[in-house]
Amino acid sequence: MTVRLGGDALLDALESGEVRAAHPEAGGWVVNAWVKAGILDIFRDSEVGGQALECLAPEVPAGARFTFRDKVAFPVRRLAASAEVRLVPGGSAIRRGSHVGRGVVCMPPMYVNVGAYVGAGSMIDSHALVGSCAQIGEGVHLSAAAQIGGVLEPVGARPVIVEDGAFVGGNTGLYEGVLVGRGAVIGAGVVLTGTTRVYDLVNDRELTGTRSAPLEIPENAVLVPGTRPARGGFAAARGLAQACALIVKYRDERTDAATALEAALR
Repeated sequence: MTVRLGGDALLDALESGEVRAAHPEAGGWVVNAWVKAGILDIFRDSEVGGQALECLAPEVPAGARFTFRDKVAFPVRRLAASAEVRLVPGGSAIRRGSHVGRGVVCMPPMYVNVGAYVGAGSMIDSHALVGSCAQIGEGVHLSAAAQIGGVLEPVGARPVIVEDGAFVGGNTGLYEGVLVGRGAVIGAGVVLTGTTRVYDLVNDRELTGTRSAPLEIPENAVLVPGTRPARGGFAAARGLAQACALIVKYRDERTDAATALEAALR
């Protein structure tokens, strides 16, 4: 989109998916800094006020309401049936200005923040967070307690990106603009930042990134937690190690079977 929107028009376009904080193009991803700048402008212009949501639980008297205090421009979204999103009861929230595609399943409690994009057919499991402006592709599985970090400042920084078909295991953390390639599998407990060292045991290579060009995980890579020796004589004398991640294989039929989600659960 060439027209740069603001206010409610920007939030509406983000919700529809017409506008994104970053979008794929041939050869890589493009960060749309103006989108994040627009969201920040809305934060600055919006006052903090009370917000209320009706409680839909049958055991609670009709008309009971939960009251919150937040920026009034960013209420919790109320999804119509036409959105075809399955939002299971139990304390989840999808914030104004985020896109959740058709067929997404949201297990409680989970949270999607402003500017985030979640592609069609993805699963957001319990206690999972999709941070501000994070980009989640189609058919992605975010397992329980997966933390996808958000970013609004600096506006030019790449958000965390998880491409189509990736599987993000439980208690994982993806931060600082990490890009997880299509079909990759991030094993339980792996934490990746923009500068985490990843050792590819299949191709005998070392991967890392910088603040300006964060780490990118190859398509179909399968990662598990690992350690590497800490530097210095003090560390060596005590057998100390630092966390890293290991690529132990690339996705195959056995991996697909292990990460498949029963269709009935959707």
